[in-house]
Amino acid sequence: MEEQISSRQRWLGLLAKASPEWLIEQAESWVNPVAFTLIRPAEIGLAKVQGRMGGTGSTFVLGDITLTRCVVQGPEQQVGMGFVRGRNKGHALCIAKLDALLQLNDYHDGIEQKLLTPLEQQLMQAAKVKQQGQAATQVDFFTLVRGEA
Repeated sequence: MEEQISSRQRWLGLLAKASPEWLIEQAESWVNPVAFTLIRPAEIGLAKVQGRMGGTGSTFVLGDITLTRCVVQGPEQQVGMGFVRGRNKGHALCIAKLDALLQLNDYHDGIEQKLLTPLEQQLMQAAKVKQQGQAATQVDFFTLVRGEA
């Protein structure tokens, strides 16, 4: 059960980070032939973001973010959820439909190979490019100590 939860978290995270236009275009062949029932249509709301002082201290409210969510029911009564930061209802709906399909063995391997693996590679490459850009502007500071303290 725990392995299933972590893999679902993985694919939901990848889908939420994907470019909405790219994801909707790539997912079209998977989600269009399948009939879904809307349980909760895509809606926009707010979510509180929490932080931790130093990464380990007690939590505090950092602020609010705009969040779009959607819930659908798939062909075998499985529930698919889509959450995305921002105001893109089409992106949230697409994620919900893909989440429902990824829970089915008939669709899971195909979507994993044709959609999730390339998406993961794209995101890793983008993170690498961003990291290289940041490294190019990094400044190393040093302190010069004179005499004895």
